[in-house]
Amino acid sequence: MIKFSTMGIDFRCSFLALIGYLLLFGLLCSLGVWQLGRGEQKTILLAQQQDAANAEALDLTRQTEIDKDVLRYRPVLVSGHYDASQQILLDNQMLNGKPGYLVLTPFLPDGGQPGILVNRGWVALGASRDVLPDLSISMVAQQVRGRINRFPEPGLKLKGAEIPGETWPVRVQVLDSKLLADKLGYALADYQIELDPAQPEGYQRQWKIAVAIPPEKHRAYAVQWFGLALTLTALFIWISSRKINRG
Repeated sequence: MIKFSTMGIDFRCSFLALIGYLLLFGLLCSLGVWQLGRGEQKTILLAQQQDAANAEALDLTRQTEIDKDVLRYRPVLVSGHYDASQQILLDNQMLNGKPGYLVLTPFLPDGGQPGILVNRGWVALGASRDVLPDLSISMVAQQVRGRINRFPEPGLKLKGAEIPGETWPVRVQVLDSKLLADKLGYALADYQIELDPAQPEGYQRQWKIAVAIPPEKHRAYAVQWFGLALTLTALFIWISSRKINRG
């Protein structure tokens, strides 16, 4: 048992209670510090992504090695032609509360490197799921402009959601470059190009720079953990002082 007095108040607590308080207090504070660190990391990441978005456009036509994480959001140019006969509809995509698809059309670069899925934007679901949107697009040689990004990731991945259907255009809920390459019959890059909003033959495009949890939310979580640590301290002091007063 630990006993001491200060400022006219007597405190009493067991060693076990004190150890439990210190362990829990340390845990809460460490979680708060961790969240602050994560917030700082996200701030740096967003700055890096913004720098990439503001960089000069990179010509992918002759590029053979692309690191999608290093070049994420980097503006790019690529010359070649679309494969309009084999297109992909990414299902269950919401925009402004409305259901629809993201339209991804394979683009074959002139340099002979693997095909690239060009995300042409969002199109609304029709009156019936049996009625597909008009996906017509020119197959003439051209240069497209956009930005590199990872494939969209669903919040919940269902079993078999990445398996493409039998007929074109195929509908999937998860993009798997290897399965789609097998379906297409040629190699496919493991990233997408989000078509620049100024480019023709696209749909609604509202590309953003974002992270799953923004820095502000990490800092808010940190405040909550530190607040819990203070609350725990106040309760520990109140309970320890009341024990002697009741005696």
